[in-house]
Amino acid sequence: MSTIVVEIKEHIALITLNRPDALNAFNYDTLAELQAVVEGIRTNQDVRIVIFTGSGEKAFSVGADLKERKTLTETEVRRNIYKIGEVFSLIDQLPQPTIAAINGFAFGGGMELALSCDFRIAAAGTSMGLTETSLAIIPGAGGTQRLPRLIGQAKAMELILTAKRLSSEEALEYGLVNKVSEKENLLNVCFELADQMLANGPLALQQAKFAVKQGMNGDLQTGLQIERKAYEVIIPTEDRVEALAAFTEKRKPNFKGR
Repeated sequence: MSTIVVEIKEHIALITLNRPDALNAFNYDTLAELQAVVEGIRTNQDVRIVIFTGSGEKAFSVGADLKERKTLTETEVRRNIYKIGEVFSLIDQLPQPTIAAINGFAFGGGMELALSCDFRIAAAGTSMGLTETSLAIIPGAGGTQRLPRLIGQAKAMELILTAKRLSSEEALEYGLVNKVSEKENLLNVCFELADQMLANGPLALQQAKFAVKQGMNGDLQTGLQIERKAYEVIIPTEDRVEALAAFTEKRKPNFKGR
């Protein structure tokens, strides 16, 4: 049985971690399969929004598969750490906007997967956190870098060094998640956000995301130059012309992603 399930419908890819008996933990095979899926999504022009979630009722993902980890040599542990970091960087770098639908526990690498996404929407009453220091290790798939960029250094240090587990509601207060939803309505809320973005030009979404993410890595002037270059990519597109025509004709634009 595949450990990653992909459904593509109406320009939205729903990617589901499918190891519910293991609380959707990441073993090496799951990471390799996820990497192949993400690489395929990256170049799929029919996919404009990507949603990640977990199967089962309990977990989004609890991170590394510790049962597998106990059987690995130090060399294999290094291999796994490299692989999970590589895969989450690929997710972070997807041109399409991404949403983590946190349907249950999100600990360690599971939380780092969510941090690799652009938006995080969590089910009410669930629990999440970067809990690695309680296992005498540290976040190794981007957590020490993405979390402080999201919520600030002091708050991130507090959460990482205490291995604190946050409720969904606490995570919202920290700015770790964008929204909290009742569990039974979680995917609907994620699809509603996706639909709001889908109403806009797909190439514009990608270039706006690129400008924001790349601009945050430099100073303001560098960011403004990145923004200008991203805008210039849009100028010759059919979608930009279509948007102007639709405005003039007072109708809804029909964007093609070209």
